[in-house]
Amino acid sequence: MSLPSAALQVHINQVALERLGPKVAVVSAKGPAVSGRYRVLRDGQVQLEGELTALPAFEAWTPGRQHFELDFSQLTQPGRYQLEVWVGGRHARSAPVQVEDQALFKRTAAGLLDYFKQSRHTDAGDHRRRVFETDRYVDVWGGWNDAGGDTGKYLSHLGYANYFNPQQAPMAAWVLAHSAHESAALYARAGLLRQAQDEAFWGADYLHRVLDPAGYFYTTVFDKWGAEGAERMVVGYEGEDGVYTSGYRSAYRAGGGMAIAALARAAILAKSSGRQGEFSAQTYLDDARRAFAHLQTHNIGYTANGQENLIDDYTALLAAVELQRATGEEEYLQAARERVAQMLKRQDADGHFYSDAIGQRPYYHAVEAGLPVIGLSHYLSIEPDAARQAIARQGIGKALEAQQRLDQAVANPYAYARQRFRQAAPGTEPGPVQSGFFIPHRNETGYWWQGESARLASLSTAAVLGGRALDAVNGQAAPSGAANFGVTAAQARSAQAQLDWTLGRNPYGISMLYGFGALNPPAAPSAAGVMLRGGVSNGITGAPDSDGGTGIAFANGPTDDQWRWNEQWLPHTAWLLMAAVTMAQPPTKAGAHPSN
Repeated sequence: MSLPSAALQVHINQVALERLGPKVAVVSAKGPAVSGRYRVLRDGQVQLEGELTALPAFEAWTPGRQHFELDFSQLTQPGRYQLEVWVGGRHARSAPVQVEDQALFKRTAAGLLDYFKQSRHTDAGDHRRRVFETDRYVDVWGGWNDAGGDTGKYLSHLGYANYFNPQQAPMAAWVLAHSAHESAALYARAGLLRQAQDEAFWGADYLHRVLDPAGYFYTTVFDKWGAEGAERMVVGYEGEDGVYTSGYRSAYRAGGGMAIAALARAAILAKSSGRQGEFSAQTYLDDARRAFAHLQTHNIGYTANGQENLIDDYTALLAAVELQRATGEEEYLQAARERVAQMLKRQDADGHFYSDAIGQRPYYHAVEAGLPVIGLSHYLSIEPDAARQAIARQGIGKALEAQQRLDQAVANPYAYARQRFRQAAPGTEPGPVQSGFFIPHRNETGYWWQGESARLASLSTAAVLGGRALDAVNGQAAPSGAANFGVTAAQARSAQAQLDWTLGRNPYGISMLYGFGALNPPAAPSAAGVMLRGGVSNGITGAPDSDGGTGIAFANGPTDDQWRWNEQWLPHTAWLLMAAVTMAQPPTKAGAHPSN
């Protein structure tokens, strides 16, 4: 898909903007224009007029264009907003956007929950699937299809590459259980509480079924993406060809940690709500405790390289935090403290995290780059020691500041969250540390790169949770209804910018949230499968021929590669729901969120 060719374009979030939050559009004009004018309409009536703000020259994606900013954050009346701009004798109008309180949640939550319901996997054949290289059959029924073109079920994948494990089904289950419990009133006001609870228990029931009696979780139920003749089974796999392997036991980083967190939180939800899925609150909690004890002993043996890394740390941290919340037991507080200490050993003086040791592989992640800060923020709610809280907050503050510096280090008209990385093909020495907008295509997986909608929503969530944690140093939280989600203006602007990109404020003018906004990704059934309302497409990437992920591309083809951009994926919707709930939920004195 080519970039739009119109001489004058207005790119804006096409779905929802917060009444008391940042509201910023980007204007892209062909030619050497240096000035322009705008006016802002609400429900068809002019509310504001003025001069566009010229931005620094930016040639990386759209050569020959000048970019301007149109900031209308000062307008706080709810309504349907639209922008008009004039540059060099040309005129353009934006797509409309709704402005209100708790805007993103109110506009999208029902659709996001419907996506999970539509994505449920109910094939009866999964009641009896063989375990790779055995004659043993197990019940792995339930869960969700992983993506529009993939009926496989994954706690994670890419484990063979060590540093890329995304949290998939367990992340969705945890987001649903956590938000249905902590934000029950929010869902109830929208008439969505029972639906959120049902989906959370659906996820927890699946995690119960894929917990082996030995104490480990099955990482994947896989059939080579539906390839003819491929046996659907409990199995690990590697590479673009989906070669079956025996790596089906989940380490913390391969979904095990988040599965424990999800089960522990489902137990809390079941106990507090008086509702449950097929299994009980006690069963969920017993599962979480047993799996945690098992991984505390066996985790390293389930990793591909025999070494833990930052992904193990932050997923094990969230597992320990949720178990401590569910039980109040000291064992889990101590385990959380150990993981925090290990995480902070992997953070340099400038605030950047490393996957392993400081100075080696910079931590970057196409799906969950915000999880280190999110994990530390959640830890604060169970930590009674003020000195330990201060150390964790220092790590959060350094990480948020490092991200802001990185984003501001180059011209960046869309305020897209940039990242540090080293290019590294499998089996080769990595190159020097670089920075860029998109993940490098030359990486340890050998093939995997795609749009980063989930990553952006995770960073939005991190900016809000982390920012609130920093503001809560003296036990004071922003009042309900405070501007900018209860964080600093800079943090709020960054958090909003990442969601704006996904929801239409990008050079293609496309909202990746299907069924919402003025323009959605085109269907590509042969490579990306079905498109469901409430599903989020992978999104925009660097140019396909760029090892370092430079340039820009969306739905460029060839047909077999369209999944990289168009395909809807479970983690994208999970993370967008998490961001929407986080932004809508008032800050509390605990810092990031309420504790039990």
